[in-house]
Amino acid sequence: MVKDSILSYLRRHACHHIGLKAVLFDMDGVLFNSMHYHAQAWVTVMRSHGFDFTPEEAYMHEGRTGMSTINLIYRRQYGCDAPAGLVDSLYEEKCAVFASFPEPEPMPGALQLLQQLKAGGIQPVLVTGSGQHSLFRRLDHFFPGMFSRPYMVTAYDVKQGKPNPEPYLMGLTKADVQPWEAMVVENAPLGVQAGVAAGIFTVAVNTGPLPDKVLLESGADLLFSSMQDLCDRWQDLHQMFSSITIV
Repeated sequence: MVKDSILSYLRRHACHHIGLKAVLFDMDGVLFNSMHYHAQAWVTVMRSHGFDFTPEEAYMHEGRTGMSTINLIYRRQYGCDAPAGLVDSLYEEKCAVFASFPEPEPMPGALQLLQQLKAGGIQPVLVTGSGQHSLFRRLDHFFPGMFSRPYMVTAYDVKQGKPNPEPYLMGLTKADVQPWEAMVVENAPLGVQAGVAAGIFTVAVNTGPLPDKVLLESGADLLFSSMQDLCDRWQDLHQMFSSITIV
């Protein structure tokens, strides 16, 4: 299956080889076990302001910037864009609720995977729709030496969030690599769509409540059950990237 997925990618993009130089990581649900807190925060704030919003919807919208999520829900209910002041205040409320929860733990396997990448000369790049400064600060604590600001794309760096490919295209630019020299690691449908739209081989890790088929139907080239699963199988996957070529 892995070989078939790599060959399918190469044929679709008319390239000969995946020469991996960078791996682009989403943050929530990939590096940190934080999505359930985000979902709770969104539901608490949106419902307190009279919006219909469910935890499942929070997972489906994961990857959008907070501002675009608020606008989308407001537009659905009122048929027009939300006032700028309301967008700002709702997002501030959401961030405050999120900050009140216990600190999310790093995903098992994430650090070990990053260490393998670094040892192999592969550049990790953060590509997140989040604007949670508390999580950015924790990157250095839990993943020391793995991420630096020149290799980060956040909600503050892009005009259009996922599923638009802009965040991942910017990640490629920051890493100075071509799409066939990178891989995306995502846990959300919109993030998978963004990685695929950017022309990058996209791996989904299903760390949330959504069925596998949602991620596969979003275009994921490969699906792993967890970050630990991806970590444990990394050497084999990397070796296949190196060995499979279309002449």
